[in-house]
Amino acid sequence: MENPLIAVSQQLADAVERAGKSVVAVSARPRLASSGVVWRDGIVVTADHTIRRTEEITVSLPDGRTLAAALAGRDSATDLAVLKVEGAGLPVPEFATGPLAVGSLVLAVGRSPETGANASLGVISSLAGPWRTWRGGRVDRFVRLDLSLYPGSSGSAIIDAQGRALGLATTGLSRSAPLAIPAATVERVLAELLTRGHIARGYLGLGLQPVVLPEHLSSRLNLPERGGVIVLSVEPAGPAERAGVVLGDVLVALRGQPVRDTDDVQAFLETEFVGQAVPARILRAGVLTEFPITIGERPRREE
Repeated sequence: MENPLIAVSQQLADAVERAGKSVVAVSARPRLASSGVVWRDGIVVTADHTIRRTEEITVSLPDGRTLAAALAGRDSATDLAVLKVEGAGLPVPEFATGPLAVGSLVLAVGRSPETGANASLGVISSLAGPWRTWRGGRVDRFVRLDLSLYPGSSGSAIIDAQGRALGLATTGLSRSAPLAIPAATVERVLAELLTRGHIARGYLGLGLQPVVLPEHLSSRLNLPERGGVIVLSVEPAGPAERAGVVLGDVLVALRGQPVRDTDDVQAFLETEFVGQAVPARILRAGVLTEFPITIGERPRREE
């Protein structure tokens, strides 16, 4: 009778071997390489925080070859960078399609130019819904990992026990534990980076703070919510100032949706809203007024 532990061990080793065919080492910083995943033919995705130079980037392949790579785009807010590599001829990993579950076995599969493929075994320790990183990037799902990411493992493929890719590993979005950037997020960011070279994010040019309106005022104005966000600062010549927003205004709705806090405002600053005129409902000196604000594109800091 076959030892079940040996069977599990062999299954995990087979999964790493399959996934490792799509994992490369990325040399884009002094001394220490990172890992990357062939997401499409000729396209490698890695963790943006490991990209310290924009030229003379190379990738080391499973067959020992080293090829030049060109930086096609990067987004520090989701910690993703996209490289173009010609002539690699590597397969794209199989992607998992089923639901994730806390406690499921996962492996981080990376690659080092010196030692080749490497793997770390653990579990999904926590799951939650969509969230925003500390730099404002939208990630489709919060996936925390209970496993070790060794130096150079950011950018590794996170795979299930069958070798199917769930996402990309990073230590750049959390100081407490490694996270997996879900495949859906990688695909969405990748598509825009290949089109624009950067992620267009909206902004209003406002400093905002949640407030609770007096009950008699919200009743008199027939507001569905007592909350709103008060304008504490207005950027000169910013989108909101150009639309006519002034200090002390209370924003209570955008495009007919109640605004209770700054998260409700952030929902209208996604890429698809940039350049759009969004109707804003504003309380000013006890009177409701409505006018459009054209969502601007947030100025990009130097990467």
